[in-house]
Amino acid sequence: MAQLPQERARLEAGALVVMPTYREADNITSSLLAVRSALPEASVLVVDDDGGDGTADLAQEAGKAMGNIRVLRRPGKSGLASAYKQGFFWGIDRGWRVLVGMDADLSHDAQALPGMLKALQEGADVAIGSRYVTGGRVINWPLARRALSRWGNWYAGHALHTRVSDLTSAFRAYRAEALGAINFEMLRADGYGFLIELAYSLERAGAKVAEVPITFVNRCAGKSKMSPKIAFESFWVVTTLGLSRYTAVAGGTARPAVAGGPRG
Repeated sequence: MAQLPQERARLEAGALVVMPTYREADNITSSLLAVRSALPEASVLVVDDDGGDGTADLAQEAGKAMGNIRVLRRPGKSGLASAYKQGFFWGIDRGWRVLVGMDADLSHDAQALPGMLKALQEGADVAIGSRYVTGGRVINWPLARRALSRWGNWYAGHALHTRVSDLTSAFRAYRAEALGAINFEMLRADGYGFLIELAYSLERAGAKVAEVPITFVNRCAGKSKMSPKIAFESFWVVTTLGLSRYTAVAGGTARPAVAGGPRG
């Protein structure tokens, strides 16, 4: 394996990839191999909600073979937000300087990870792997799912007055200090709405957000966790946050706009 430049190796060594899983036995080993290939020095934390298919066991075996892979086993399905919160707190408490959120279904191309860490190295507090900036794209998504995602991000962007193009992307790298500045008790959503809340809260707290183009590929194995309930929760979260922001602006208590200014 070629030796990494010292600065990049140091950044990778301080990174923890948090990977929530639920019934991902078909994908977990390949996902972990892909992360190890892209970030040889990074560690991985698999946060598994037991679905009875042996995902956690496979992750444990991969950890024995590859090293620097840990598994948090949870007794049942507790939700995406809970998995990320537990994983982030676990990593911050143990001194990791960078926390990465990533799906385990091979939709997120691990080869984009070095570019996301580079964005942090260049000054960003958060790097979002974005499908909706120049160079980003989606492959093999059904038209209805593509339309829902596009409309949801458009609605969220305008309701929340943010310039982030892909608020629902779970593929992100965060500086630990930026996450530490957020009151996670105020984030109420369980599903993908949590990602919107978190990105919005980070931006409002003054975090510098960079979007790195990615190619998102629809999963080939396993079952998507998206459901009408999750979609409605995201819509409700955005609407509630948007109304709160409008009330604050009308009352003259809104915070100053973040760098980059408003959308549109």
